[in-house]
Amino acid sequence: MGHEAIKLELIEWLTKLDDNETIEYLKIVKDSKSNENDWWDDLSDIQKQGIERGLNDIKNGRTMSHDEVKSKYGL
Repeated sequence: MGHEAIKLELIEWLTKLDDNETIEYLKIVKDSKSNENDWWDDLSDIQKQGIERGLNDIKNGRTMSHDEVKSKYGL
């Protein structure tokens, strides 16, 4: 699928989107591309804490492979 087709698909999806959290997130992404701000600065404290927990889990070996997750949940 070419970039123009993807753009049109996203526009159609966005016009039907009724999820305020996703809309606000997309606005942050858009704004971060149009200026020199670091996207990290636009995240909420809860979002930052979640990312830090995930990075800490990776550092300490608390991860599962994709195949392990699929097997665990019967996918």
